[in-house]
Amino acid sequence: MAESAVSLLIQNLIPLLAQEVRLLEGIHDKVVDIKDELESIQSFLKDADARAELGDMSNVVKTWVKQVREKAYHIEDVIDEYVLHLAKHHQGRRKHFRFLLKVFQFTLKLKPRHVMASKIQDINKSLKVIRERGERYGFNTIEQGGSTSDARRDTWHDPRVESLFIGEAELVDIESHRDELIGQLVHGPSNRLVISVIGIGGLGKTTLVKKVYDNEKVVAHFDCTAWITVSQSYKMEELLRKMIKQFYEARKEYAPRRIDTMEETDLIKELRQYALEQRYVVVFDDIWNILFWGCIKLALPDNNKGSRIVITTRSESVAPSNKESPSNHVYKLPPLPLGEAWELFCKKVFQHESGHCPVELVELSQDIIQRCEGLPLAIVTIGGLLSTKEKVSSEWHKFRDSLSSELESNPHLLNITKILSLSYFDLPYNLKPCFLYFGMFPEDYFLNSARLIRLWIAEGFIKEKQGLTLEDVAQDYLNQLIYRSMVQVATIDFSGRTRSYRVHDMMREVILSRSEELSFSLVSLQNYSSFDRIARRLSIQNNVNTPLETSSSTQTRSILILGVDEVSISFLTTCFANFKLLKIMDFEGASIDYIPKEVGNLFHLKYLSLRDTKVQMLPKSIGKLHNLETLDLKRSLVYELPVEIIALRKLRYLAAYIVNNNAEFSIDFRQSIKVPSGFGNLESLQKLHKVEANNAALIAELGRLRQLRKLEISKLKRENGMALCLVLEKLSLLRSLRICSTSEEEDVFSFAPPTISLPIWATRKVTRMDSQT
Repeated sequence: MAESAVSLLIQNLIPLLAQEVRLLEGIHDKVVDIKDELESIQSFLKDADARAELGDMSNVVKTWVKQVREKAYHIEDVIDEYVLHLAKHHQGRRKHFRFLLKVFQFTLKLKPRHVMASKIQDINKSLKVIRERGERYGFNTIEQGGSTSDARRDTWHDPRVESLFIGEAELVDIESHRDELIGQLVHGPSNRLVISVIGIGGLGKTTLVKKVYDNEKVVAHFDCTAWITVSQSYKMEELLRKMIKQFYEARKEYAPRRIDTMEETDLIKELRQYALEQRYVVVFDDIWNILFWGCIKLALPDNNKGSRIVITTRSESVAPSNKESPSNHVYKLPPLPLGEAWELFCKKVFQHESGHCPVELVELSQDIIQRCEGLPLAIVTIGGLLSTKEKVSSEWHKFRDSLSSELESNPHLLNITKILSLSYFDLPYNLKPCFLYFGMFPEDYFLNSARLIRLWIAEGFIKEKQGLTLEDVAQDYLNQLIYRSMVQVATIDFSGRTRSYRVHDMMREVILSRSEELSFSLVSLQNYSSFDRIARRLSIQNNVNTPLETSSSTQTRSILILGVDEVSISFLTTCFANFKLLKIMDFEGASIDYIPKEVGNLFHLKYLSLRDTKVQMLPKSIGKLHNLETLDLKRSLVYELPVEIIALRKLRYLAAYIVNNNAEFSIDFRQSIKVPSGFGNLESLQKLHKVEANNAALIAELGRLRQLRKLEISKLKRENGMALCLVLEKLSLLRSLRICSTSEEEDVFSFAPPTISLPIWATRKVTRMDSQT
């Protein structure tokens, strides 16, 4: 995560300095030196972060890595404060005469830039001191790939080994899945089939497949069999040798000794030659690497003898795709249904009670099972711990209420977080902050995909790719997390599109633990309102009387308010007074009815959501937010945008409408808002809705918004139809258009000229909206 911070820092710093170097004659080399030093720091931090995540480390080591990470955050603070300083001077200079500007312009600009360069160089020097201090403490083994963490990790007993030896009597809800997989192995076509069993860690994939593999029908059906555990680190040559030896052993033969000295290519040839004559089944358990299948498939030919390959993995992207071949099948293992989860829990906890739960513990047991969300690993592990406790409701109350902290600290429950954390550690750097961001939202929260993507973009998590919008790249990031079984689809709309996502409760505990350790975010919950540590992001939830008034941290970049019934005036005042470097303010659903003019002081603000609030008017100072990219006013009470809005040249997303509950089934259910003349200046807009377009001048300005992908307009008059058609010809990127007429009787499509046919509009998903949208 420190590497991610520096990566974002470089993205922001280098273009900035490149633009300003023209005004800084004589210090260009210093700018280059700063860039080189930051890149060196980035490389160091990536290595430090990666090795810190290998296993449990001493507190001294963790403190050392934390110091490096906080220095990286400090660099970002210096840059943001510098930019804010320049912005204030720029606004102040407008009040001076032109000739005075020319006299003092160079002085005003030069000093803060030199101060910034000096600060960054000082920070880089301190980073070198921290590095040297780490070497004196013996931390250099981390950099050089020492085995300190590996040795510590070896003390952990991997519960995945136990899954190979679980008896049938200990399992529930396995019969149908087992029988289905057995049927795919022993029946079906003669060509080679590849079956990938996919699911979140701890779901029981290995246990299920092992029962299938050991089944007498399977053993009798195949000439030779092999079970290969792959995991995250493997050597292909060793796996190939194991496979050859197991094939020979299955036929009670001796493998040739020459394979012990063969290299990979020769081993593949040897295996292919042997497998061509056999009906084989091979299980590759716990695959992580997307390149694994590309190599291993060369060694296992399709011999038209009914051979089968079974893969277990957490990631759908690792599994051979059925798009690649119809012989590739994906089997997504579901979580345990509630009834079976209850049965498994009672089996584990109440062994001395013949599996019967005492009446006084039923409700508490159900609460705990709900938290496990059908994850067998969590049910069995938590159940094992509870089986050792007294069957007294007071004790169980304490356990239920402190389950989150128990998962983090109780050694009997570490297996849960250890297993699930493997998925986090396997993430590439660009996905780690995106995944941790789910921890900003409450348990069981259904997170709207569009909202999440815009927040990621505002945070700077999304890197540009040629030919793609940031939204496209962010959607790809989200898809990767889904394919890795780390994020779940929550709701799908009538058209089949995914609308919201969530994370498993046990996975969320991993997120919260990592977030706290990395100072990624601070979640303020009921009975927990301490702000005694630095947090880049604050999530305020559940009616908490959060003492923000006592906080003046300039390091906070994001504030989200979720489920808070009352937001005090002092809270809003503090937000704008103390957190000058904020980039995100998400007040969706908050009980606020105004935004103070001081919002204009938040020069770095990129994301402002007032959705589902009672705010009626935006202050004129909104025009000072030159970095604002998202302005969400949906279902607020804002009915007209101030003219100052046209200064927001970076705005990408502008959505607003007022819900008229008195007209639920009429055309006026979602009332549009008025936009000022000159809104055509917002040339970065990609999404604009729902705005009034009731005159030709406003429609003409739409033609300047060439980046629009989605547009919704209302109160369109028939006489303005031709102008709209001409504008649509210019909007080549438009993919979704919704039009609402001035009245239910008016046919807004009657104006289509001969040169533009409606089928062309249909390809852009134009929706006729004669009633509610």
